[in-house]
Amino acid sequence: MQVNSKNEIAVFGGGCFWCTEAVFKMLRGVISVEPGYTGGALKDPTYEDVSSGESGHVEVIRIEYDAEAIKFRDLLAVFFASHDPTTVNRQGNDVGTQYRSVIFYSNPEQQKQAIAMIAELNNVDQAGDKIVTQVEPLEDYYSAENYHKDYFSNHKEATYCQLVINPKLEKVQKKFAELIK
Repeated sequence: MQVNSKNEIAVFGGGCFWCTEAVFKMLRGVISVEPGYTGGALKDPTYEDVSSGESGHVEVIRIEYDAEAIKFRDLLAVFFASHDPTTVNRQGNDVGTQYRSVIFYSNPEQQKQAIAMIAELNNVDQAGDKIVTQVEPLEDYYSAENYHKDYFSNHKEATYCQLVINPKLEKVQKKFAELIK
């Protein structure tokens, strides 16, 4: 996927990529959102490889965004608010390392901002559960199979979309109205 020179890339793992893709597609300044896999050693993993939990890969989304229209910090805020960053290897009923909360940074500034936001959020509620989101360098990224792309848009009436994705979208729309297209 070719990236315009003025655009930047963010890669997040926050549970099922069907959910995270739908959330980030709503945001202004986001050019594209693609589900995929990264974080493991296996070359060219398939969904079956990743969902087994043995490949080391994470279900992620790769976001191309216009950094003049939306800041990385805004993407981080939406990321942390749209999943539970305090659970290890779990998001709701999705359990395993492939669902871990992780930010794959593509430059030192993204790494710095991610670490700073985690510290800031942990300091807001000293008594609350601590954020376990990992911050790792982005290495090899693999696009998910075509049937995963635009999953919510193509399956809005599916039970999973109605019960899991729609509530997340509504929460983000209310909390981040100024960032919605």
